[in-house]
Amino acid sequence: MVQGFGNAGSWTARLMHDMGCKIVGVSDVNGGVYNARGLDIDRLVEYQKTSGGISEFVGSEGTSNQELLELDCDVLVPAAIDNVITEHNAGNIKAKLILEVANHPITPGADRILNEAGVTILPDILVNAGGVIVSYFEWTQNIQEFHWEEDRVNEELKRKILLPYHAVQSRAVKEGITHRQASFEIGILRVARVVELRGFV
Repeated sequence: MVQGFGNAGSWTARLMHDMGCKIVGVSDVNGGVYNARGLDIDRLVEYQKTSGGISEFVGSEGTSNQELLELDCDVLVPAAIDNVITEHNAGNIKAKLILEVANHPITPGADRILNEAGVTILPDILVNAGGVIVSYFEWTQNIQEFHWEEDRVNEELKRKILLPYHAVQSRAVKEGITHRQASFEIGILRVARVVELRGFV
């Protein structure tokens, strides 16, 4: 389930679909569409380009953004705006895994409710770091006046983003903490180490 079908959300849906995931629902600012058997994401992307929206997509049922978050699914991807999952709707979330593609889409109160319910949350600081990483690649190429092929960009991104994921996963399991807590711990320790190396402490 992907809430938000803009640049980040539509590409998330496409990539997940290409990997064999069944995308049962997506939404944009005007509402969403749902099909328990799975949506044809390639057709949906083309439909959005020609119609300017997705709400009338053939072969799907209409739903609101709020309803979409609470529909039955394995993985929920909030990829639109912040604070869409709150204390008021967290108890209705059925997904067992949430990938935060949007910036802080889950409030602290909702985070506690979901964690207590056994929902795994991969935080925005980890999940949506790809854009920043690729921006760094672009800067590197500009400095070197050298062009990378798309395959190389994807391979470098995969390598860069899998390392912190495995570090976060390992720390979360080892310490019995959430992925968000593990991400923050690792991030703070790395910043502290850089400050120390630069002689500020």
